[in-house]
Amino acid sequence: MAEESKIHHVAWFIAGLGVGALVGILYAPKSGRETREDLANGAREGTDYLRNRTKEAAEQVGVLVDKSKEHVSEYVDRGREVVDRGRAQWEEFVERGKNIVTDQTSRVAAAVDAGRQAYRATTGAEEVK
Repeated sequence: MAEESKIHHVAWFIAGLGVGALVGILYAPKSGRETREDLANGAREGTDYLRNRTKEAAEQVGVLVDKSKEHVSEYVDRGREVVDRGRAQWEEFVERGKNIVTDQTSRVAAAVDAGRQAYRATTGAEEVK
């Protein structure tokens, strides 16, 4: 409800400005031709002003886009570095795991062979294949 009230007040304010401008033009001490020329000049100046401001805004947006691209590129590069580091660590862990498994396999095989030899030595049995 408060928003509608604000909009209502703004609308009346703008209407008042329009009426005031119209009354000012009608009772102006200048001739109609001078008034029209002044209005045309004002419109041209306003157009030029808007054109210049639009160019400036476009340039600023371009600068912001370029900066944003640079930041995104930096973040992507950092992300790649982190992924590469993580991949290298993962590969290192996998290699360590393979080495541990290979080492443990060798130890178990050696223990089994030692157990067989000990069994043969104590029982005097020959190996059956």
